[in-house]
This record gives sequence, C-alpha cells and structure tokens, in this order.
Amino acid sequence: MSRVEQAIAAAHDAGRSAFIGYLPVGFPDLDTSIRAAITLAENGVDIIELGPPYSDPVMDGAVIQEATTAALANGFTMKDLFTAVRAITEATDVPVLVMTYWNPVFQYGVDRYADDLLAAGGAGLITPDITPDVAGDWIAASTRTGLDRVFLAAPTSTDERLRLVVESSTGFIYTVSTMGITGERAELDRAARTLVGRLREQGASRACVGIGISTAEQIAGVSEYADGAIVGTALVRALRDGGLPALAEVTRNLAVGTSSARPVHEN
Repeated sequence: MSRVEQAIAAAHDAGRSAFIGYLPVGFPDLDTSIRAAITLAENGVDIIELGPPYSDPVMDGAVIQEATTAALANGFTMKDLFTAVRAITEATDVPVLVMTYWNPVFQYGVDRYADDLLAAGGAGLITPDITPDVAGDWIAASTRTGLDRVFLAAPTSTDERLRLVVESSTGFIYTVSTMGITGERAELDRAARTLVGRLREQGASRACVGIGISTAEQIAGVSEYADGAIVGTALVRALRDGGLPALAEVTRNLAVGTSSARPVHEN
C-alpha cells in the first residue's frame, strides 16, 4: 500500500474514518503555510492536501480563492511548492498530496513535476480538472515514481466513467459531494451517499468525500458510508481569521467527527 492508503487503513484500524485537510501553499505567507500544514498533522489530520495557487481556480470557492489570490500576489512560484512539501514531510509522517489544476503540471513538465514531487517527499496528486482518459502521461509518470493519482468522481458521472476512475485511481477516489465549487454548506447532498455506493459497485476500496464539509457532525455523517472526509474552506477560514491557534482548535474539533461512526466499508 502507498502511504496514503496506509494512512486510511490506520484510521480504520483505529475505528474511525480518515480526516483529509486542505490548505493553500503560500497563504498568508510561505513559512506560515508550512507551519499551518504541520499544525493540521499535529491536531488530527491523517492526510494533508496542499494546494498551489492558480490564476484560474474554477473549482475553488470564495474563501479559498481569496487565499490563493493573496499567495500569488505575494510572489508564489512553483519552487515554493516543492520547498513547502519538503519542509512539511521532514517535520511529520503524515502524507502530503498536492491538489493541483493540470495546466501548471503540464507547463512544468509531467515527468519533471513527478520527479521533483517525489524528491520533496510528496505522496501524489489530486487532479480536479483532468480525467483518466486524457491523463496518460501522468498515469505513466505516477506508475514510474509510485506517486498516488487521485481522480474525481461526480454525481453526474456515468457508470462507465466511474469504472474508469476506479481503475485509474490510487490512494483514494475524491468523491464530490455535490456539483459546484468548494465551500461550506448547511447540508451535504444525499447524492454523496449514492455516489459512494455506485463507486463500491465498480470496485472502489477507498472513497473519500469532499466539497462542502465544514462541521464535525457532517464528518460523522460521511463516516457512515465513506472512508474519509475532506475539509478545506473551514480550515482556510480558521487560518485567515485566527492564525495557527485557531487552525489548531478547529482541526481538533473537526477530528472528533471521524470517530463518531466507523466506516461501513472495511479495507
């Protein structure tokens, strides 16, 4: 198993779901973003999802867009991403996945990106805007390097598309709880539970739900049927409004939800 798969299995062995936490690189500055990611690891997050800023973040909600825009204005470069991954992985054993749009990877060079991410200690990529059928170069590079490739599954996906995602993904499948951009929602769509069930029918062994999860209660609900919950906006807001102390407190509070219900699916 990869480090990401091991982290999910370890959470399940402990009787809980996995907690995946997202933060943007370079917000509010590079050094603080590194310490923020380490703070996630120290307060209950099983897998860190690190987002390099991008000028056209079609999937990001207002809070995350605001943070990534600030990071770009502060002069973020691709070199900063690998610097951050290296610093975080030297400080914690929690695996670090990079959540990135595809154009920066393509412009950097797929093989070069994979090699530099591996050298920095990264665990793989989450790629929200590329599908497996057009990701041959990345599938080859990730197979060569052992990096995880996490593709997205949406409620609108056909069974054929879900089967392709299941066959092509490693680590876990990013299961989109609802159509639209990231952000906090009062209620998660029932479509998420149905989608995870459809993924199981196609052979998925690890499905983690993201988009709109912002409370421990929502994490507990997701834990009834999924292998993990992904939180972004609530963590970014905590960092923005209260710095590292607030981020630590919010992370601890959210982590409580993972042990409220053991996932019904066993590895």
